[in-house]
Amino acid sequence: MNKQQWTIILAFIFVLIVSVFAVINVRPVEVHYLFGTAEWPLILVIIGSVLMGGLIVAFAGIFQIVKLKRELKSIKS
Repeated sequence: MNKQQWTIILAFIFVLIVSVFAVINVRPVEVHYLFGTAEWPLILVIIGSVLMGGLIVAFAGIFQIVKLKRELKSIKS
């Protein structure tokens, strides 16, 4: 198996673990914001946190790719 297949398998396992963990924890919890509080099911807090973390990592990766492409372009010219 190549690296891309391993990445997909590991991502699937991670999603499965997070999903099971989130489904087990469905009680409402109090979430404190900058301007107040709200009560949300813990499953939404867990899934929202995972998605936000994934987006942050994705944006960091995109910026790194753009930086490396610019660097490669300047080296080639």
